[in-house]
Parts: sequence; C-alpha cells; structure tokens
Amino acid sequence: MPDRFEFSRRHALAGMAALPLVGCGGLSSGDSAAPESAPILSPSGEPYPKPSLETLAQRTGRHFGSAIASTPGRTDAGSVQNPRYTDLIKAECGMVVPENEMKWQTVRPSPDTFDFSRMDDIAAWSQANGLALRGHTLLWHRPQWFPDWLNNYDFGANPATEAARLLTQHIETVTDRYRGLITSYDVVNEAIDHDRNDTIETSLSRAMGSPEAVIDLAFRSAREQLPDGQLVYNDYMSWEPQHQKHNDDVLRLLEGMVSRGVPVDALGIQSHIELFEIDPATGVGPYMEREWRRFLDEVTGMGLRLLITEFDVKDRELPGSIPERDSKVADYARRYFDVMLDYDAHLDDILMWGMIDKFNWLQYFDPAKRADGLEIRGTPYTSNYEPKPLRTAIANSLAEAA
Repeated sequence: MPDRFEFSRRHALAGMAALPLVGCGGLSSGDSAAPESAPILSPSGEPYPKPSLETLAQRTGRHFGSAIASTPGRTDAGSVQNPRYTDLIKAECGMVVPENEMKWQTVRPSPDTFDFSRMDDIAAWSQANGLALRGHTLLWHRPQWFPDWLNNYDFGANPATEAARLLTQHIETVTDRYRGLITSYDVVNEAIDHDRNDTIETSLSRAMGSPEAVIDLAFRSAREQLPDGQLVYNDYMSWEPQHQKHNDDVLRLLEGMVSRGVPVDALGIQSHIELFEIDPATGVGPYMEREWRRFLDEVTGMGLRLLITEFDVKDRELPGSIPERDSKVADYARRYFDVMLDYDAHLDDILMWGMIDKFNWLQYFDPAKRADGLEIRGTPYTSNYEPKPLRTAIANSLAEAA
C-alpha cells in the first residue's frame, strides 16, 4: 500500500460508474457550490428537497455534512457502498467524515502495520463526488477504544520515549497519507472521564506521565504536519443539565491547553442532544440556554472556533406517536440550532452523525434505547429516506441565519 493516498483515474472511474455525478454535493472549502439543476431522486422517485442543506449552509459560510462508513461487500449500511444512501448524501451534503474508518482500531491493527483500505474507500468516494472530507480522529483518548495491542503494549525501558514515538508515528502516517485532502482533524476525541471529572488515563498517558502530556504532543505533532490545518478537540457534550459538570471539565482542559501554548484551533461539539426527560414548561427536554451560552462565550473568548461535529437527537422519553415525536424532536433541535447559529462569527461546519434513522448509531446505544422498543427517530430522514420535520427545522435555522 502506498504511503500517500492518491486520487487515481481508477478511483474516479469506479466512483462515477457506480454513483453518477449529479445533484448538489458540496466542493472543497473555498469553491463555489455545484449547480442544483439535476435533482437526485429518493427511492420513492421524488426529488430530495431544495435548496439542499449544504446550499443553505454555504450561504452562512460553512459546510453541512454527515458521517459515512465503508462496508466492503455490504450495501445495507450508511456507507459509500450503498447507492441509495450516497444519493442522499450527495443531495444534501457538501462534506463527509469517516464514522469509524480512521480510528486506531481500524487503521492500525498492530504496532508495525497500518490498514487504510476502508478509509481510502471514503476518501476516493468523496473526491470522485466533489465532497470535502474531515478527519476523525487522530486519537480517541479512551482505553476501551484503543486496539488491544496498545492497551497491553510493552513500552520498554524508556516508556515516555516509546509512547511518544508511537503517537507521533501514527499522526505523521495518517496526515501524510491524506495531505492536501483533509485539512480539519479531530486531533483528540473525548479525553474527559465523566465519573472522575478529570482527564482519562490510558496506556499512553501512564507511559508519558499524564494525559495532558499525550494530548499536548498529539496537537503539537499535528501542527508540525499541518501548519495551516484546523486542529480540533472533539467531545461529547451539549446543553442538557446532566452535561454541566462535563462542560466545566472541558473548559478546564481547554484553558490548560491554551495556557501551555498547545496549538488547538477549535472545539468540536458532538451535539448528541437528549430528550431523556420532558420539561412541562416547554414540552421538550430541559436545557440550560443561559449556561450553554456562557460555556460557548468562554470557549470563543479563548479564541477558539466551534464546530457541530456529530449531531443527532435521542428521543427516549417522547411519546411513541410518530407525528408527535417528530414534531417535538424538530422543536428541540430548532431551539438548539438557533442558539448555535447565534455564534455565526465563530461557528464552522455542521455535521450529522448519519442522515437516516436505521443507520444511526443510537439504535445500538443502550442508554438511548426506548422502553417501548421503537426505532429512535433522531436524524433528518426516515429509514425510508423521507425528509422529517427535523430536516425542515435545520433548514429553517440555516435559512434564517443567512
């Protein structure tokens, strides 16, 4: 396998043969939007809504996008191998991000080997179809998401040196491979322990002396590789009361990074917003708008940009009735987007963590599952590729911001 991803004629022809280049998929950052004169049709034969969410987002100077997977040999997933799903992505999005294909457990099966085959599928597809590509993630800072070999690695007589070598080698290898194609990376993902309200210990942090030593080295290594790239700290948070302590921990982490001169450019806010209880006053979930704005003010006050990196909605406590549930999901999301888009001068790209319900990770996430066993309806489109009120709510927020 070559050291650097190259967009070859073979990739282009394969992509164009399987997935015709039509519709309004976005272009790389700085390019103008593609024309929308040739609509992409949904599986029902109806065209997807216009203007696209990408077109609306570009009016406010940003991309709209989604996570996407690679599932070689399978077309029944939210992946580049599923033509129905990629038609929807091309119709609505101008950017994609790999769901799991860049994480260590996928690309680094052993200390001495890398496997980029699935990530290359996504990179080739995004280039063939004119969509920008984000990187997620150079380091998911949680032992349960480390490959087994890294959790059990023998760092030898000089553990700090060996851990630093492994980490920098990983970052250099990944960023070299996608140089010129990916310019925005989630450098570190989820470094806070929710129970301890402190940074997480890993095999790397024990070898190097502290989690902060690992985080700092990851960002400094990424900056050496990408002098002009956007380096993002990404974490699981939003505006519900149960996130308040975690948000405070993230602020302390960022403040420490900034004070140490760590080259972090932005905070990625995953935004898996939650309807785990209902506030009688609003009819939707309780949220802390004032405290959330204070949090965003403190982040942007450090000079950091914001991204919405993994948006979806957990509807666990809403009624089973689909019309009522979809309406309340849309209302709650609209409130959230209206607040986030108030930070227009600081907010960059907006990405969903999947565009249709059946491929959304929440269906398999136990804390989000509904007691009635019904499918979670937390994405803009139904499992039958039909637009939902959530799609309308997002479009309206983007249109009003523009």
